[in-house]
Amino acid sequence: MNWTTEKRYLPYDQWNEAVVNDMKQHAQTSPWHPKYHVHAKHGLLNDPNGFSYFNGEYHLFYQHFPFGAVHGLKSWTHTVSHDLVTFTETGHNITPDGPYETHGVYSGSARQIDDKLFIFYTGNVRDKNWNRQTYQLGGYFEKNGAFNRLPHILIEQPDDVTEHFRDPQIFEYAGNLYSIVGGQDLNQKGMIKVYEAIHNDVENWRFIGDLSFENDYTAYMMECPNLVFVNEHPVLLYCPQGLDKNVLEYRNIYPNLYKIGQTFNPENVSIENISELQQLDYGFETYATQAFNAPDGKVYSISWVGLPDSTYPSDAYHHQGVMSLVKELTIKDGKLYQYPVPALASLRTNPQPLKSMAQTTNNYELEFVLPKDSHSTLTLFANENGDGLDITIDLSNGCIRVDRTRAGVPFETQFGTVRNAHLDNAETTINIFIDTSIFEIFINKGEKVFTGRIFPNNNASGIILSGDALNGQYFNIITHGR
Repeated sequence: MNWTTEKRYLPYDQWNEAVVNDMKQHAQTSPWHPKYHVHAKHGLLNDPNGFSYFNGEYHLFYQHFPFGAVHGLKSWTHTVSHDLVTFTETGHNITPDGPYETHGVYSGSARQIDDKLFIFYTGNVRDKNWNRQTYQLGGYFEKNGAFNRLPHILIEQPDDVTEHFRDPQIFEYAGNLYSIVGGQDLNQKGMIKVYEAIHNDVENWRFIGDLSFENDYTAYMMECPNLVFVNEHPVLLYCPQGLDKNVLEYRNIYPNLYKIGQTFNPENVSIENISELQQLDYGFETYATQAFNAPDGKVYSISWVGLPDSTYPSDAYHHQGVMSLVKELTIKDGKLYQYPVPALASLRTNPQPLKSMAQTTNNYELEFVLPKDSHSTLTLFANENGDGLDITIDLSNGCIRVDRTRAGVPFETQFGTVRNAHLDNAETTINIFIDTSIFEIFINKGEKVFTGRIFPNNNASGIILSGDALNGQYFNIITHGR
């Protein structure tokens, strides 16, 4: 299909039904749909949105262009879960039907207010000259799935930002409701604005200041900012597009990073005693991470396993983008830990000792422990020639190397095919989750994480082990009819 601007932004009701059905049928033939990760069956999935708890269930929307693997007229697709593992699409989606979102329902957040789920999002509008205006909008998601838009704009685009002003996140602190919105100032530097709900009324917001978080002002846009409280410490998650690599070295087209503070001070709109900038994920594809403080006292996060301005082999099958596993966030010794929720273990079946295997389901988990001073290599998604995803863990030299040079269909190689991180030379626990075309690697139960995509050829699914003893287990993962 020739993806002109007109085609990308064609209203949903003007799409030819036969064309859409052909696209959906072709997408079904893809060999790369995951089994236990949230994904779009067709079209493009990107940012997680509205991750929240409401009416006894966890709710997750994802930003979605349903007609092809390109960025176009976006909507939100709604899913629910009882366990943060299995998410089910409901069909109660948020589509670009309002006057302030004619060119897309862009990213945002959600929070239960009384007996409804308040949705806070960015509306995108372009004029005939393709100039953009953004609006921070809201509405209420009812228990029956109906979505009722508020008729007025909640936050107008300020005079001191460009058209890049989006992704409102609502959160509570000390009994008051606040929101942060990512933006770009008139000097084209990334920044974050903070608002307070007047008398905790989510339909009325007042600006209280630009967030002070030791911003280095080298990024040109702050996308998808989230402020959550882990062990009472404010943790700022965000995507500083264009960040100077002298500030923090990264290889992906855009980074997804975090800082941990001691306190959040709304009086001077600051995160105080804040840490240095840190990598959220050391792998190839993690972006737009969204987290929230759940009623059970825990903090949960989920990420888009994909990146803006990137293409993937699955595009040929009219689908792109998946979500990461849901992870619980904790802080240990000043470090942010991320590890999948305990309920994921319920999908484990057929445990067996970890060993080299010529074929697997490509839907499995590995768990093993490496002793101090060890050196081991795993090749996953391995084909008959021994090519695949190479993972080298060299504790004697304190490093892990993840190399997809020889794995599946090459893509986005201009950003490199190797990622590294430092490890302490100590006994180390590794958990690896494989799901058809996705890998997620967790070091020491979430001290460091590597996430990425692999698009294996000809059902390449083997495991090859070499080096020092790998004492662990292999589990098939069964999705209970997902």
